[in-house]
Amino acid sequence: MANSIRFAGYASLFDIPDADRDIIRPGAFAATLSQRDQPLPLLWQHRPDQAIGTIEKIAEDARGLKVVARIDRMESRAASMLLAKEVSGLSFGYRARESHQSDIGRELVAIDLFEVSLVTHPLQYGARVHFVA
Repeated sequence: MANSIRFAGYASLFDIPDADRDIIRPGAFAATLSQRDQPLPLLWQHRPDQAIGTIEKIAEDARGLKVVARIDRMESRAASMLLAKEVSGLSFGYRARESHQSDIGRELVAIDLFEVSLVTHPLQYGARVHFVA
């Protein structure tokens, strides 16, 4: 699509505490991803009124939750900031389905996933866009 850009990155990294001391465990997204029948929205800064694109592919791999997404309008602020490398964070909206408290934080083992967002400051520092085309 000529009026869009695509990017890839990780919305979450496994086994690494985020700024709130939440730790996503491998397999936490498996059930919600297998049950989805519609694409997840791509939001700007978790704002439901600012859908900026579509998640084309999303899956767990050995590192975390890998995302390939498309921003629909090249002229959008989000696209401009991504291309200028002014924003590169990724995050996700969720509800914990199963979690356990441990000495290092809350361990999330099952998650209902609602959206993925392009964000300025992700809670998990390494959750970033790694490729833009």
